[in-house]
Amino acid sequence: MSHPVTVHNEPSSSKLPDLRSLTVEDIRAGFASGAYTAQSLTEASLDRVERYNAKYNAIIFLNPSALNDAKEIDRRRKAGECLGPLAGVPVVVKDTIDMAGFPTTGGWSLLCGKKGGVDLMPDRDAPVVARLREAGAVIIGKTNVPVLSCSGSHANNSWAGPTLNVVMPERGPGGSSSGTASAVASSIVVLGLAEETGGSIQNPASAQDLVGIKPTIGLVPNAGVMPLSGNLDVVGPIARCVRDAAICLDVLAGYTSEDPKTLAGVGKKPKGGYTSKLGVDALEGKRLALYGSGWRNQTLSTEAKQLYDRAKEELEGLGAVLVEDPFSASRFADLRKPTPPLAISDMRGLESLPYDLHKYLERLGSKAALKTFAEFAKATEKENPFGPTGVLHCLPNLPQFAAILENPSQPPNVSEFIAAKEEYLTIFDEVFARYQLDACVFPQMLQELPLLNGERIRATTVNEINIAGLPGVTVPAGYYASGSPFGLIFVGRMWSEAELLAYAYAYESATRHRKIPTLDR
Repeated sequence: MSHPVTVHNEPSSSKLPDLRSLTVEDIRAGFASGAYTAQSLTEASLDRVERYNAKYNAIIFLNPSALNDAKEIDRRRKAGECLGPLAGVPVVVKDTIDMAGFPTTGGWSLLCGKKGGVDLMPDRDAPVVARLREAGAVIIGKTNVPVLSCSGSHANNSWAGPTLNVVMPERGPGGSSSGTASAVASSIVVLGLAEETGGSIQNPASAQDLVGIKPTIGLVPNAGVMPLSGNLDVVGPIARCVRDAAICLDVLAGYTSEDPKTLAGVGKKPKGGYTSKLGVDALEGKRLALYGSGWRNQTLSTEAKQLYDRAKEELEGLGAVLVEDPFSASRFADLRKPTPPLAISDMRGLESLPYDLHKYLERLGSKAALKTFAEFAKATEKENPFGPTGVLHCLPNLPQFAAILENPSQPPNVSEFIAAKEEYLTIFDEVFARYQLDACVFPQMLQELPLLNGERIRATTVNEINIAGLPGVTVPAGYYASGSPFGLIFVGRMWSEAELLAYAYAYESATRHRKIPTLDR
């Protein structure tokens, strides 16, 4: 059973490994040399939980088995057993991703037993959690999210309270994978599982100066993940460096019969894995699309443009060929249709949520407190998410939502979303072919981070790449004068994660923009 986050009687931090700069490769080397054990790394992680989690509020449930799991990894290593690629590496899992023995609360007091709500207790792990365990990762705990993952900027309305940005505590931490990003940025852990419907990997990764991978839809299974949209939801890693993110993607990606759409990814993983193309010269001769009004008719702030101009010079210095706004006159920007009353966000794809939630609840098991969407609706009726003041009040304005809400157990008609997806992919592929592009490289945000209780994060690629199902990789690229992180995102064709990671790695290796943040207690 999961425990609230309290840790006592940990060893003195001076005797523990320093997690702040450790990579997965460093950890493997330390195991080989005897410098580290899985137990010592886990103790270091738990020590950082005790010292910093009260302030940053990244982890909402601590795994009481973490230390025993680490000791078991050490026993197996001593016995000469073959261990997985993340053996002994401390990680966290986003609240919305099912982990046996832990409640999946979706950040909502109505789905949290200790807040008077209903506990949703899965009887088995989501496939991505099972893959982490098989790889030998030590799961430290589960991380904070906003209610139903419905914010790309923060987790302020979570039953557990707000999560703070580790780099700039007064600014938004990014959402909805707020806690995962803060746990990684604070070096409580080395890696974290995040999940995105519309910005929830790329926003918090960029907001906290981290690397995030938003995978191609269907590459990584999202069965056992509390949904916002079965058409959009993707699970991916957040890490402090590109190689660590790539190693984690190797663990997560691949087919499972629990998620039939992963069949599309068979044969798409690179031989040698997602680290196989990493190299400092990966950008040489690569043709990269630049941000402009052809992609989206929203301009960069003055300072964002200045930082982007510097990044362009860095990319050209690494041999990249930059193509100015190749989406101009393509009609790509015209495809975006904000969902009323929202001014910016295009929510197409979320109309299937009643059905997606129904299927998610079915998977929880026979002992689940809620087994159908009807039971879910009854349990949450006092804060109806689709009502006028609900977190998803815009969904009734999607034309096909009402019919799905009326019959949530029936496979939904989402033809409008499918038409939008096809248009996005058609134009994207046409532009890439016409200009012989290898990737896009954009500022991940149009302007610097808003205040924690201020406006929303304004991104450049949310919802375009989500509706299209395209992959993106974020990488740190400097700082605004205020200290707010500035990040780039590389976007490419479906299944091009290995190439995007290679470009991000070459840029990261040459620029080394990320600074280890100074933490407060």
